[in-house]
Amino acid sequence: MKFSNLKLSAPYLNLKPIFYEKVDPTPLHKPFVISTSQSAAKLLGIDEDLDLDSKLIDIVNGKIKLEGSETFAMCYAGHQFGQFAGRLGDGRAINLGKVNGQNLQVKGAGLTLYSRHGDGRAVLRSSIREYLMSEAMHGLGIKTTRALALIGSDTKVAREKWEKGAIVLRLSPTWVRFGTFEYLNAYKEHDKLQELADYVIEESFPYLTGSEDIYLKMYAEIVKNTAQTIASWQSVGFNHGVMNTDNMSIDGRTIDYGPFAFLDNYDPHFVCNHTDTQGLYSFSGQVGAAHWNLDMLARTLSPLMKYELSEEVLDDLYRSTYEDVYSKIMFKKMGLFTQDNEDKALYQTMFRALANASIDYTEFFRKLSRFKGNKSDILDICIDRRHLDVWLDSYNERLEKEILSPDERHEKMLAVNPKYILKNHILQEAIDKAEEDDFGMVNELLKVALAPFDEHLELEHLCKATPIEAKNIKLSCSS
Repeated sequence: MKFSNLKLSAPYLNLKPIFYEKVDPTPLHKPFVISTSQSAAKLLGIDEDLDLDSKLIDIVNGKIKLEGSETFAMCYAGHQFGQFAGRLGDGRAINLGKVNGQNLQVKGAGLTLYSRHGDGRAVLRSSIREYLMSEAMHGLGIKTTRALALIGSDTKVAREKWEKGAIVLRLSPTWVRFGTFEYLNAYKEHDKLQELADYVIEESFPYLTGSEDIYLKMYAEIVKNTAQTIASWQSVGFNHGVMNTDNMSIDGRTIDYGPFAFLDNYDPHFVCNHTDTQGLYSFSGQVGAAHWNLDMLARTLSPLMKYELSEEVLDDLYRSTYEDVYSKIMFKKMGLFTQDNEDKALYQTMFRALANASIDYTEFFRKLSRFKGNKSDILDICIDRRHLDVWLDSYNERLEKEILSPDERHEKMLAVNPKYILKNHILQEAIDKAEEDDFGMVNELLKVALAPFDEHLELEHLCKATPIEAKNIKLSCSS
């Protein structure tokens, strides 16, 4: 199957017009393919090389449409940094349609009804970040939207300076957000709120069809899925940066990669978005931020179910799901495959030691995956060795209770502790080269992003230590 032979449908357009605006993309000038993900293409049933499809550029650029495609932008609202922002919507993203359970969307495709004061475009640097991180999160085993293709152009886009425009073709089983429901509730469109809920159940939770208290059960699924994703973020040191309710997917997957970051030195209070002056979406604050967003969703859904009942679901499910998933992941990362009552305390002590040690989060766990009692390999990458030195003694003692051999344990740990993480300094290096028309590093990063636990001997330079001046830097929302 070729990409250009796909036949799309548009079930979202069966909803009332308040949910969307039909709009055609505005093509970029002199477009060219930068990178494609054959991994993402498999989701659509595509088995032919995307790069050999002569129509790929024109489809992504909006010059031609796939069969059955009806292009539209989706309407939603949202709480941004805790304040309700009213109507937002797809200001630069245009939906192409759905096939094989995936909704295709082009980001940076031009003006829509919801562009407000924007230009409907996305620049090259932010598009590279979105494209690579969508695939990197998948490679890490975290629920995420995907990215099929990235194209560049000669179109000039005004930001702090003139930059080149680009488009990412994204895929997701749903693009409905918490904010989609918030928009309808804010304008008292309660009948349409139920219409949207029924659509979401059919698209994302079809196994609930026919259930009693179906909307409460839908909410419970959203709570569980969200808690699982946040636990996965925390385990790999991922900081989203903009956890507004319009950036929260209704099925719990990661969406909208803006000023994100992976931790360099372990710092639970790290804030990657310099717009977030209050630290609402700090690394450690993400757990609470997601809970707050889920509470806003419960209030929004109150015309469909009693808020008191949804509040009980939130209180019962969110924290317990998060802690269960997070603990299980951390035990695997630490190589603890037998149960011990003190294990949770051991990883809590570990985090305090990491924070004092000023040690790279990813590198620590990769080295721990080969730990056989010699502490120097880990302590040599610390600024302050004292606390981690003591903790490693406790950890070494705990390993004596494990049944697996050290080699077996190391093999399992290496499969869950990535070697390659797309940190901002390495992404910026790829962006700098791309802005000089050298896209080789983008494709190198795609390779390690999709297989971050493997040894890529020819790409060792892509896991080099973060320069001191680039550690835990804050980024802008501008894209």
